[in-house]
Amino acid sequence: MVKSYLKYEHSKTFGLITSPSSNVVWSPDDNAPNTTTRSTGAGRAIVGADEEILCWDLKKGELLSRWKDSDCSTQATVIVQSKADPDIYAVGYGDGSIRIWDSRIATVIINFNGHRSGITTLAFDKSGVRLASGAQDTDVIVWDLVAEIGLFRLRGHKNRITGLHFLRPGKPQDDVTDGEINELGTSSNGHTVDSSDHAGFLLTTSKDALIKVWDLASQHCIETHVAQTNGECWSLGVSPEEDGCITAGNDGELKIWSINLRGLSEASQQLEAGSETSYLRERGTLYRQGKERTLGVVFHPRRSYIAAHGSEKAIEIWRIRSESEVQKTLVRKRKRRREKALAGGVNDHQSTGEVLEKEDKVEDISSADISEVIVPYVIVRTGGKVRSIDWASPRASKSIQLLAATTNNQLEVYSVPVSQKEKKQKSDEPPEYNRTFSVEMPGHRTDVRSIALSSDDRMLASASNGSLKVWNVKTQSCIRTLECGYALCSSFLPGDKIVVVGNRNGELELFDIASSTLIETVKAHEGPVWTLHVHPDGKSVVTGSADKTAKFWSFEIVQEEIPGTRRTTPRLKLLHTRTLKVADDILSIRYSPDSRLLAIALLDNTVKVFFVDSLKLFLNLYGHKLPVLSMDISYDSKLIVTCSADKNVRIWGLDFGDCHKALFAHQDSIMQVAFMPHNQDGNGHHFFSASKDRIIKYWDGDKFDQIQKLQGHHGEIWAIAVSRTGDFLASASHDKSIRVWQQTDEQIFLEEEREKELEELYENTLTTSLEQDETGEEKSEVAAAGKQTGETLMAGEKIAEALEIGMIDLDIMREWNIAKATQPNTAPPQRNPMFMAYGNISAEAHVLNVVQKIKAAALQDALLVLTFDKVTAFFTFLRLWAERQWNMPLTCRILFFMLKTHHRQIVASKTMRPMLDGIRENLRKALQQQKDEMGFNLAALKFVGSRVLEKGTRDYVDEELWDEEEKSMKGRKKRAFVDVA
Repeated sequence: MVKSYLKYEHSKTFGLITSPSSNVVWSPDDNAPNTTTRSTGAGRAIVGADEEILCWDLKKGELLSRWKDSDCSTQATVIVQSKADPDIYAVGYGDGSIRIWDSRIATVIINFNGHRSGITTLAFDKSGVRLASGAQDTDVIVWDLVAEIGLFRLRGHKNRITGLHFLRPGKPQDDVTDGEINELGTSSNGHTVDSSDHAGFLLTTSKDALIKVWDLASQHCIETHVAQTNGECWSLGVSPEEDGCITAGNDGELKIWSINLRGLSEASQQLEAGSETSYLRERGTLYRQGKERTLGVVFHPRRSYIAAHGSEKAIEIWRIRSESEVQKTLVRKRKRRREKALAGGVNDHQSTGEVLEKEDKVEDISSADISEVIVPYVIVRTGGKVRSIDWASPRASKSIQLLAATTNNQLEVYSVPVSQKEKKQKSDEPPEYNRTFSVEMPGHRTDVRSIALSSDDRMLASASNGSLKVWNVKTQSCIRTLECGYALCSSFLPGDKIVVVGNRNGELELFDIASSTLIETVKAHEGPVWTLHVHPDGKSVVTGSADKTAKFWSFEIVQEEIPGTRRTTPRLKLLHTRTLKVADDILSIRYSPDSRLLAIALLDNTVKVFFVDSLKLFLNLYGHKLPVLSMDISYDSKLIVTCSADKNVRIWGLDFGDCHKALFAHQDSIMQVAFMPHNQDGNGHHFFSASKDRIIKYWDGDKFDQIQKLQGHHGEIWAIAVSRTGDFLASASHDKSIRVWQQTDEQIFLEEEREKELEELYENTLTTSLEQDETGEEKSEVAAAGKQTGETLMAGEKIAEALEIGMIDLDIMREWNIAKATQPNTAPPQRNPMFMAYGNISAEAHVLNVVQKIKAAALQDALLVLTFDKVTAFFTFLRLWAERQWNMPLTCRILFFMLKTHHRQIVASKTMRPMLDGIRENLRKALQQQKDEMGFNLAALKFVGSRVLEKGTRDYVDEELWDEEEKSMKGRKKRAFVDVA
C-alpha cells in the first residue's frame, strides 16, 4: 500500500503594503473599479507586493483590489500606467515576463515573454498601442499591444536599462501658422501637429552611463551621449512637453538635457539618413544635497516642479522658474557686472564699451546657466528610505501632492504648498510641508521575528522590532497594533486575552489585547530573551536567555487597588519560581506535551534534556556542527526534532537520546521546525522546517521522507506557526509578508512529487540551453523579440503533432472521395479517433483549432520549432484556410512569418510554387472582400458620428449671439433631422 499525504497550498498573504522590489503608481479615483470608492478624493496607489499587485485607497488605508496571476511566482519589479487608457497597466516581473492588466476586472489581458532576466523599466507610447521594455539583460524590446507580438529587440547598451521614453515629434512649427497649438498636440484650427505616419523615436538610458536616441522607423541608434561623468546613470525623467530631460547618476549628480523636437520631426520626414543635426544638447549639471545615487527623477505633469530621490530618507523638490523670473535674475546679474566693470575703473574706455556691449547681447534665456532656471525648492523628509515616488495630482489644489513608497513597508502622501513667486524671492524660508495620508497600519515596519497562534486558531500575533500586531486569520485584517521593544519570541497565554513577548533587552512584556494596553514589563534576564514556552498545563511559562539561565514563571492573579478608590481589580502577574543555570547561552527551550521533560538548546551545539520536576539532566544530544536554532517535540513525547545553522535537521528518540536520522534539509540555516500538534490522520510525526533559503518543507518523521516543498516567500523565513487543528500553517519572512498555507483534500504521492521535480529540472535546463545557443550568435544592433520557453516548445510540438495526423487524414479522405466518385456506396474510412472525439471535424478545422489556442505572443516562437518538412505540410492547410476564409488575420500572420523565416528554402523548392500560387489567388480575393467591408463600415461610422455631432446642441445660450444667428439664418432654410436606423 502506497502511503498518500494531504497537500498544503498557499491560500493568502497579508502584512505587506508595498515591497521594495517594485515602484508605486498614483491613479485618480475617477477610474476606480467600483463606484463606492469614488468619493475619497485622495486617489489610489498601485504597488507591487511580491508576486501580487495591490491597489490601496490612500485616504482610508484600505485594500481595494489584489491582482494575482496564479501562474506567476516571481516578484513584480515595474508598474506603469497607460497614458491613453488609464485602466490598463503593464507590469514587469523578475523572470523577464510582462503582463498587461486591466484594473477594472483585475485580470491579465496579454502576456509577453522576451527578456532573459528581470524587467527594470517599462514605457507606453502616447497612443497606448506600443510598449517598450528594458531589462537587466541590456536589451530594449518594443511590443505591439494590438497584434500582441514583439516587434523588435534593440541592442546597444552594455548594462541594465534604467530609463525609457517614447518621443513623438510634431511637424516643424513653422508649418502651423493658422492656429495656435494647444497642449493636446492639435492646433486650434483642428489640424493635428503629430506626424503620425512616422514610428517615432525612443530615448533610453542605461547603467553604462550612456543616453541613446533610437529611430524606431529604421530601428537603429541615431545618437549617443555619455550621460554621467561618474560612471553610472540610474534614472531618466522627461518633461511633460518632451522638450527636455534629466539623467541622474551617482553622488547626487543630475544632468539636464534639451531635446531638439524640431530636429527630430525634420529627421522623421527625411528619406536619406545621416544628417548632421544633434538632437540632445547638454544644458548643465545640478547636484542634490544627498550624495547617494539618484534612483528616481519625476516631472510634475502640470506644474513646473521636479522631484528627485536617492535611497535616503528624503525627497528633494526643485522648481523650474518662469521666463520673467529668469529674465529678472539675468538683468540683476548684468547690472552687477556692469557696476563691477565701472567700479574696477577700467582705464581703457574701449574695453569697457566692449563689456557693456556683450552684456546687452546676453538677453536670451536659453543661454542662462541651468542653476538660474531650476532652483531647489524644499526637501521632504520621509518616514523611511524612499524606494519610489509619484506625483499625486488631484484636479484643483493649491498645493502639490507627492506619493512616496518606502522600503520599510509603508506609503506616504506629502502636501507641499506651491510657491507665490514674488513673495518667495523675499524670504528664503523653505515652505512648510506636511504628511496628509499614509498607509502603514496593515503591516510591520521591520521584519517579523516571531509569530504565535491563539488556541482557537482565529488570531495570529506577529512581533517585530518596535511593534506587536494581532491579526484576524480569516479576514487578514489587523485588529490591534501595540508598541513593544525588539521582540525575539512571543506567545498567547491561556485564554487568548494576553500576549507575552520576550525582547532583546531581557524584558518580558505582557499585553492585554482587549484594551490594547501594556499590562506589565518584567526585567526577566540580563541578556536577550531568545525563547519562551508555555507549560502544557497553562499555569506557567519558561524563558531562556543569553545570560545562561532558564527561568520559570507562574501566573498569579493579584487584586490591585485602583488609585484614589477603595475598589480593587484583578491583575495578572508573573511570579518567578525557580531558575536553572546552564553552561552556555540558551537559544531554544521546549516542554514535552506530557510535561515530563524540558529540552534546552545551547550555543555549544548540544541539546540538553532535563526532568521538569527535579531539573536533573536526563539526556545529552550531540551531533550538530553549529548551534541548534529551534526544536520541537512530537504529540506523544517520543520524538524530538532539532534544526541548526548547519542546514541539517536531526530526528532523535526521547527514550534513549538516539539519533534516528540526520537530514540535509535546506541550502541555508534552518530557522524553525514544528511538529503537527495531533495525530488525527496518523500524521503526528510529520513536521515542517523553515529556512533562510526561502522554502518551507514538509517531512515524514517516521519514514524520513520529504513530502512537499512550499515555495512562495521572496525573503528569508524567520518564523512559522502550525495551527492547533493542523489545517493550516502560518509563516513570516524578511519580505515583510505573512503567508497562510492551507491543507487541501488533494492527495500527494511521493513518487509523483519526485517525477514532477525532475520534469521541472529538465525544463529549466532545456530553456537555459536554448538561451545559451542564442547568446552564441554575433549580436547585431536589432534582433527578433522572441524567446523560447517551455510554453512555446510545447505549443510547437502540438502544432507538429496536429500537422502529422492532419496530413494522414487528408490523404485518407482524398482517396475516399476519389473512390466515392466511382462507387457511391463506398463505406467511410477509419479516421483517427482524435477527430471522432471532437465531433467528426475535418483535419483542417482541427489544425486551426490547435493554432488558435496558442497565445498570440507565443505563436511566432512556437512556429520556429517546426522543421522544414512540417512547414510544407503547413502551407497545404494555409491554402485550405484561405479558400474557406477561416480566421483571415491569423492565416495571414502565419503565412507572412513563415515566408520571412524560410524564404531561402521556399525559393529553392520547385514543389512549393503551385501551392503558393493557389494561396495568393485565394488571399487576394478574401482580403479584397475584407477591405470592402471595412470601407463600408468606416463610411457608416463617419455618417453616424456626424449625426451625433449635429444632435449635441447646447442648452444655455448667449442671447446676443442667438439674435445675431437668427438674423443670419433668416435667409436660409431650416435643417430637418432624419433618423437613420
